[in-house]
Amino acid sequence: VLPSKAYAKVSCRLVPHQDHHKISRLFADYILDIAPDSVQVRVTPMHGGQGYVCPITLPAYQAAEKGFEKAFGKKPLAVRRGGSIPIISTFEQVLGIKTVLMGFGLESNAIHSPNENIPLDIFRKGIEAVVEFYLNYK
Repeated sequence: VLPSKAYAKVSCRLVPHQDHHKISRLFADYILDIAPDSVQVRVTPMHGGQGYVCPITLPAYQAAEKGFEKAFGKKPLAVRRGGSIPIISTFEQVLGIKTVLMGFGLESNAIHSPNENIPLDIFRKGIEAVVEFYLNYK
């Protein structure tokens, strides 16, 4: 038996300077364009947020870096990682402030999955890093 309907939820991770409204339109246009004539397709955009980058020259970033170094014993490597927290770019647009996000998850933590986990030692070091951040942020 073949199902008469199929559904898919698609999430797009954006990079800085991409507009989520434009990407949503481009995605919908593409899907509608490639769909066979025998298939009825409906694309319903849900929500989105602008991309955000925290400059490593920001005093708050440097305080966070010191916090990580103290807690984990090594200076962190600055890498760009994707995430979906749309309010962060809104803070910058509306309030004119930058935000520092301090993540403590490892690839093995299976974030947002049914078996998401975090080792207690990483959890405790994360707390220490946040405390050190506050002590270093002036």
